[in-house]
Amino acid sequence: MHAALIQHIACEGPGPLLAEILEERGISATVARMDRGDPVPKDADLMIVLGGPMNVYEEERYPYLADLDAAIRTFVQDGGHYLGFCLGGQLLAKALGGLVMRNPAPEIGLFPLALTREGTKDPLFAGVPRTFPTIEWHFDTFAVPPGAELLATSRSCKNQAFRFKNALGLQFHPEVTVEMLEEWVAVYETDLQRVGLPPQAVTGYAGGWRDELERLSRRIIGNFLEGAGRG
Repeated sequence: MHAALIQHIACEGPGPLLAEILEERGISATVARMDRGDPVPKDADLMIVLGGPMNVYEEERYPYLADLDAAIRTFVQDGGHYLGFCLGGQLLAKALGGLVMRNPAPEIGLFPLALTREGTKDPLFAGVPRTFPTIEWHFDTFAVPPGAELLATSRSCKNQAFRFKNALGLQFHPEVTVEMLEEWVAVYETDLQRVGLPPQAVTGYAGGWRDELERLSRRIIGNFLEGAGRG
């Protein structure tokens, strides 16, 4: 299998954990840098769309978003296996007719998520506890698009994960390690200032969950890849 990894900004790349999981399963990958003008890869078996600070409707500022929107819609409607993290989940929701808007409160750092009844039955979360910790960094959120099922929620953000056929949109970041989170704290310092969060409050708490976060990330991403391998 071959995966197309869609990257929007230099600091939010696939990261070592996702790269390792793909390599362990013998899945080759092409990283398309939208910020460098790369085209969206064609003929990929999987599409994994990463996060970024832009809003899905900023097509005048980021013209590539219009082409990416069309590519996502076609890929998903053709039955392709799609996994979107944060912005990637929001882009999937928009492509399928769901709205993207400001969340009532930002989520930055480590947050607990709860699976819905549908989520406990979904293969993406096989082997994942009903409530689990995960890394978040977002101000926007998505509405669950028509025909999709809500799989996970949190106290401060109702819609955390949804499935539409073979496509999965996540608001959270299972691909992000604690080390990557520490880098984001430095890059997105203004985000922390906007919400009054000291850096140590973000990295210190998450650091205590390092091993559990990696275990859960391997499980969730692995479940997606196993499902894609079954067709």
